[in-house]
Amino acid sequence: MKSIYMDHHATTPMDKEVLDAMMPYLTDNFGNPSSNTHEYGHIARRAVEEARKKMADFIGAKSADEIIFTSGATEADNLALKGIAYNQKEKKGQIITIQTEHKAILDTAKRLQREGYETAFAKIDEHGIVDLDHLRQLINPDTVLISIQAANSEIGTIQPVAEIGKIARDFNIPFHTDAVQALGRHDIHVERDNIDMLSISGHKIYGPKGIGALYVKKGIRLVSLIDGGGHERGMRSGTLNVPGIVGLGKAAEIAQRDMKTETERLLKLRNKLATGIESRIEQVKLNGHPTKRLPNNLNYSFAFVEGESLILACRGVALSSGSACTSASLQSSYVLKAINVPESLAHCSIRFGLGKCNTEEHIDYLLDLLEEKVKKLREMSPLYDLAREGIDIDKLNWTKHSH
Repeated sequence: MKSIYMDHHATTPMDKEVLDAMMPYLTDNFGNPSSNTHEYGHIARRAVEEARKKMADFIGAKSADEIIFTSGATEADNLALKGIAYNQKEKKGQIITIQTEHKAILDTAKRLQREGYETAFAKIDEHGIVDLDHLRQLINPDTVLISIQAANSEIGTIQPVAEIGKIARDFNIPFHTDAVQALGRHDIHVERDNIDMLSISGHKIYGPKGIGALYVKKGIRLVSLIDGGGHERGMRSGTLNVPGIVGLGKAAEIAQRDMKTETERLLKLRNKLATGIESRIEQVKLNGHPTKRLPNNLNYSFAFVEGESLILACRGVALSSGSACTSASLQSSYVLKAINVPESLAHCSIRFGLGKCNTEEHIDYLLDLLEEKVKKLREMSPLYDLAREGIDIDKLNWTKHSH
């Protein structure tokens, strides 16, 4: 079987419909949408505004001009957090988030901390779901923003976004959610779910890389991070990436059209994979919530098998051990640490990210491969021998014994 792609949380292949929609704006329709004196600019402007409307419809926004196009979700996250923080005239306030957020949120919050702002972390349970009572307790007169992701890219856990938004609304605090992983896989509606800002990425919904957006509800005031020509309601200056924006709009249109049927299909594949892993391989642990998780996500720890070793052994299948943004690190996943997965198991985790190109045949092939490779790697593992001798490996120094 040729190479199988199962890392759709890292990126998704561009849909052919998306590429077809983009092509005219990469060739003949090359105008700058800010050029108002000729038809080239008018064509580009109409394409941008059509895409903006598609994005607004996709997430349930009241108005298309609540969509601000960015270079991606990382920029959108930065604009949301810094834009709110820097808009505070008299105080450097508090931002509330959780420890399992994407690095685009956590590292932005760290930078703001160095500048004098405060970051508070709401408690999460062993599945990664936020403790709503603790979230309420953290809110104080200095709280200026709550930012909690819609779904986690590693463990797939889906947060109670509407409930979080209701708490924020009760205290009159803006609520931002990074919805990159949830969009197209889980129903998100900004008005219904009390969301004030929402981050979007094109390449996670079968669109192009290098394009994203931030939904900003009318009435939310942000300080812009990029100065220039005053594009995007003054929130994001710079010549608009017309082909990327058109592609993002088309990807949103397709995701909205196909979400119900594709979600059902992915859920069937995911359940087949989960049942196969748990019935054919002993000593595995599911990370994340068993049911409140993305339909295309599984994250398992295979005891006594290094995750990276298992990935290398499964040649021909594109898998990962966690977020693409931290895959260069030899440290175990900060997400798994945050939900108290033992170090010995955190190093043994594999993330399975299913997508449009995956089939039942792929699942059958992967299950055979996993069963074979896990068995072989365990036979080579000194930790496996120690465990069979009755030694508690969680009390060992992992760094000392893991190689």
